[in-house]
Amino acid sequence: MEVFGGLLTLLLTSMIVKNVVLSQFLGMCPFLGVSKKTENAIGMGMAVLVVLTISAALAWILYTFVLVPLELTFLKTIAFIIVIASLVQLVEMVLKKFSPGLYKSLGIFLPLITTNCAVLGVALLNIQNGYNFLETLFYSIGAALGFLIVLVIFSSIREKLELTNVPKAFKGLPIALITASVMSVAFMGFIGVL
Repeated sequence: MEVFGGLLTLLLTSMIVKNVVLSQFLGMCPFLGVSKKTENAIGMGMAVLVVLTISAALAWILYTFVLVPLELTFLKTIAFIIVIASLVQLVEMVLKKFSPGLYKSLGIFLPLITTNCAVLGVALLNIQNGYNFLETLFYSIGAALGFLIVLVIFSSIREKLELTNVPKAFKGLPIALITASVMSVAFMGFIGVL
């Protein structure tokens, strides 16, 4: 029971307090680029959820059972990039074959995940923090859920900002960055809770 409590705390911490976007500033490109419409944000967030979780688990297995025994740990960044790119291609092919509707709805977002630094960053953080396999899974799922939640909240706010009377100097990216900073402060408010 104590182990499950620790894993649950790790999941919530990675989702909220150590959010990859608002706390660690990873994945800022899709955060700003794909957050103009909530529908796109949900598609991107779901695709990142799947790819980030699976690639972090595969990267941990590759690092633990191949790179460490062969003393090739200095190749971890390149090896993880290859794992992520291969996984994105595989997911894209499987979706195109078995779920063309979902493949069309994800559109350009799926290939863009290859260049999402949050995916590589979480895989590297799992190794850097010395997590075991279960901790890697919980941390990765929490990070991916945190990415999804933040992206959806941010896109909802941006849609409402498009309809409000924002001063001309703040329209577009400036008000988006101010909003992101306020969200970051709000998420930091959970530090004492978790």
